[in-house]
Amino acid sequence: MLSASDALKLLKDEGCADNVIRHCQVVSEIAVNIARDFQKKGHKVDVQLVEVGALLHDLGRSRTHDIRHAIEGASIGEGLGLDPRIIHIIRNHIGAGITSEEAKAMGLPEVDHLPISTEEKIVAHADNLVMGDERVPLERSIQRMRDRGMSEEAIQRVQGLADELGSY
Repeated sequence: MLSASDALKLLKDEGCADNVIRHCQVVSEIAVNIARDFQKKGHKVDVQLVEVGALLHDLGRSRTHDIRHAIEGASIGEGLGLDPRIIHIIRNHIGAGITSEEAKAMGLPEVDHLPISTEEKIVAHADNLVMGDERVPLERSIQRMRDRGMSEEAIQRVQGLADELGSY
């Protein structure tokens, strides 16, 4: 498993901008807090996987800033031989995931990109709580999704993920 410093070096080596790296650091801090709280409640969660996965979740922004960044990031991760669990976090972190039907409509590979593991869900949720490098209330993130024309189904998945993980 990569360390946090290895993950940060990888982001830099792959050409991620400083603002993307800072965003990833803030998401990681929030995700680690959620993971630790989840552990305290008796749930099994790999905090190091959450930390490194959150740091690398936007790895694909070294190539593109559109919706494809998750697919690009997963591809980069595969090429680097990253742990498949990290690759899943990267691929499935958008909102609360993307269904195969939504993926097809967006021109992405027609497969589900939904977070399955606890670690994937925590990183996706933490990412929903950060705009740029600022922690924001979930309501603000959901309003932004509405303003961007996201489907109510996608918005409900984001709210459902928040409900599942608890309020942070």
